[in-house]
Amino acid sequence: MFRPIIAALFLIFAGAMAYAQQYTLAPGDTLSVEVLEDPALNRSVLVLPDGRISFPFAGSIQAEGRTLSQVQANLTTALAPNFASSPTVFVNLAQLAPAEKRAYGNEKVIAVYFLGEVNSPGRLEVPAGTTLLQALSMGGGLTNFAATKRIQLRRTDSNGREIIYRFDYRAISRGAQITGTTTMADGDVILVPQRRLFE
Repeated sequence: MFRPIIAALFLIFAGAMAYAQQYTLAPGDTLSVEVLEDPALNRSVLVLPDGRISFPFAGSIQAEGRTLSQVQANLTTALAPNFASSPTVFVNLAQLAPAEKRAYGNEKVIAVYFLGEVNSPGRLEVPAGTTLLQALSMGGGLTNFAATKRIQLRRTDSNGREIIYRFDYRAISRGAQITGTTTMADGDVILVPQRRLFE
């Protein structure tokens, strides 16, 4: 009685796995990366608007237009110099990029990307007019490892140049004024670096 159900579930699972392996990645996709030799490196990473992912000890890796196995191979190669022998790396698709900009009623929605030491990294749709502090709150806030003095808002201007605004969250929490552009724009990336030793 249960065999046909199990067989059907197996076929569905196998089909999903085959699709995931053939799928070419796009900005906004979230990947799950595991490094068997160093579980401290295990994390979710976001494919940024420029089509790349950022990973400790590997730097920036092209992901857009590539399959999971290609990104896995590239990560393994990039991480290899940091290990005595080539590391065992697994890359899986954790979440597909949500549908492009949606509007709920008359409210315009923009896409903001969270990267680094935030509790909910990835792509998040927020109402137009959302401020940096509001966006950080929507992104789940900062982890205990966040470099609160070095938060970055990375924005690409109309000429394709990236502008980086830096913020000191600790100073802001004590009442300091925020300088620079604080209202989020579509495609903005909030990058929270990991704090250094004794920082």
